[in-house]
Amino acid sequence: MQTVLQAVTPTVGAPAPSRSQMRRAVLASVIGNGLEWFDFLIYGYFAKVIAQVFFPVGNSFVSMTLTLATFAIGFLVRPLGGVVIGACADRYGRRKTLSLLILLMALSTLMMGLTPGYATIGVAAPLIVIVARILQGLSVGGEFATAAAMLTEYAPPRRKMFFGSFQMTSQAVALLLSSFCSFVLTTRLTHESLVSWGWRVPFLLGALVGPVGFYIRHKVGESPEFLQLRERLGHAPRQSLRTFVRERGDAALCAMGVIIVGAATNYLWHSYMPLYVEHQLHLPLKNALFGTAISGLIGIAGYPLAGRLADRFGAYRLFFPVTIGWIGAAYPLFAWVLAAPSAERVFAAQMVATVVLSLMSGAHPGMLTQLFPTATRSTGVALSYNVAVTLFGGLAPLTVSTLIDVTGSRLVPAWYLICAGVVSLLLVGLTASGRRLYRKPDLWLADGQ
Repeated sequence: MQTVLQAVTPTVGAPAPSRSQMRRAVLASVIGNGLEWFDFLIYGYFAKVIAQVFFPVGNSFVSMTLTLATFAIGFLVRPLGGVVIGACADRYGRRKTLSLLILLMALSTLMMGLTPGYATIGVAAPLIVIVARILQGLSVGGEFATAAAMLTEYAPPRRKMFFGSFQMTSQAVALLLSSFCSFVLTTRLTHESLVSWGWRVPFLLGALVGPVGFYIRHKVGESPEFLQLRERLGHAPRQSLRTFVRERGDAALCAMGVIIVGAATNYLWHSYMPLYVEHQLHLPLKNALFGTAISGLIGIAGYPLAGRLADRFGAYRLFFPVTIGWIGAAYPLFAWVLAAPSAERVFAAQMVATVVLSLMSGAHPGMLTQLFPTATRSTGVALSYNVAVTLFGGLAPLTVSTLIDVTGSRLVPAWYLICAGVVSLLLVGLTASGRRLYRKPDLWLADGQ
């Protein structure tokens, strides 16, 4: 199979999906991504409490480090999950794969909510939590890619970036709900109640999404583009990982470049920021949670807007100036907050970061699926997305927390974002795929023979 680039055209030989079919496909695609982000954000918000419940060592820094390390374990297995599940989605279809994934994610979330603490069952408690994070990491490894493929394959021509943006919008909804839930629990419950049972409530609520999501996904039709490909080939598409790396390596590097700066920004500002505000700025946790909730509202509007702009002007033409601007703004923004830490400055900085993130990441699902043909789309997106998110997103809280402790500098997050931005620009700008799609935004990878 060779790489072919062509202008985006309507799918030939298959009837266009109706509006109701497209609406169901959008809902089925985004519900799992929303659950994934709700779970991961809740873990980040209650990391300090989880450390007390499952890792009660004498040194608070060691306890927190163990909690963040457990959080990172889920990300370390995501590339493996992405390769395996992405290959399944490319071979057996998007709908079946998504239906299985939502149940696996709900199970891992339920395990987090029901596992007794260290004081009750001893070392078994943290071991069960680690298993839950591994299970979550494996399932999530294929979730984003398969859902992004489903969204863009259902989308009409020249609206693929907009449809893909709903995947990011689901993250904003999860951000709003998780931060609001955390804000209510931390302000209404005593610390003893929060440690005893309060932190479990969001995980148990999140697990309830599983059966609903399975029903919705089970009822939606298969992606029209996948059905057309299977009909044309006469069998389920298949390709070895070695062949994929050889033929799509350039596209995979470009995809990782697209994701890196957005992943670093997203995970630092939305997951690590509450810990940073509490431990480094010595401000109440609720200050960060309120700003995070408002960030969710901004993202709900901002991500679809970015998708529309990308469809109109070109996603890569939007990506470069926004990333360059963020590289220049990251250090002054953190320095301004640290000069006189206050709830108002934290809130203002969060709003700036959210607007930038919306413009930067709204078109990510469309940008990634644009780089790979239908036959290897889920595999390509899963592999590149998960490697980038693991290295620069999932490990960001642990990396930044450790570097702050080692260097004593509270500006480490700014330097981390700057480095991530530079790496993104280099990977996208130096790959043939990135340069080509910058020049001709309407090009799309087609399935060559």
